[in-house]
Amino acid sequence: MNWHLPDTDDTPAEVVEREAATWRPLAEVTRELVDLCVMSDVAEDEVRAAQADVEAAVARLRKVRRARTLGEENLTGGRRRPWGNPVIGLRNPIAPPLEVVSEPTGRVETKFHCGAAYEGPPGLVHGGVVSLILDQVLGHAVGAAGRPGMTGTLTIVYRQGTPLGDLRAEAWIDREDGIKTWARAHLLGPDGVTAEAEGVFILPRHIRERLAAGESRP
Repeated sequence: MNWHLPDTDDTPAEVVEREAATWRPLAEVTRELVDLCVMSDVAEDEVRAAQADVEAAVARLRKVRRARTLGEENLTGGRRRPWGNPVIGLRNPIAPPLEVVSEPTGRVETKFHCGAAYEGPPGLVHGGVVSLILDQVLGHAVGAAGRPGMTGTLTIVYRQGTPLGDLRAEAWIDREDGIKTWARAHLLGPDGVTAEAEGVFILPRHIRERLAAGESRP
């Protein structure tokens, strides 16, 4: 498994902030559009008019496409800019998005909302979306603890259906052994834990080499 960060992007912080202020509102209104594609009940002529409006917006945005994805770029200091991430992406309208609060110990927490666009069984969040969210918070936990890595294995136990609406997820480090880190997480709805997860994360090669050279954890 090969995984590395690309060359550092030295874009000034104020430029990044301006880009975020430009693209975040577009993603937010598109996120609402996604929800309304599922939930709106307007007349047929309104649907067709909305389609024409969306097609016009698509034509505008299609004029210039990026050569690389946002995940392939870096912020100043070598941090990734995960704006396209389907769970936390600032520019990705399919992301809820999650805003994760992290502690140096590796414990993380996030509160978020899953609306109708995430429905699997009637009134419940799709099980694959549950898995996606838990994998993300597990990754945040190992990263916060200075052990960032790629998911080696992910085990999900579904305790009960996860209802659409306001939810909370928590993750924490369980143990470490060499290049592997075990982390655990759970997802909570109004009636308690709906799903639990355990992930094994593998330190990427470039971080292993830094640690072997005596450098501090990232």
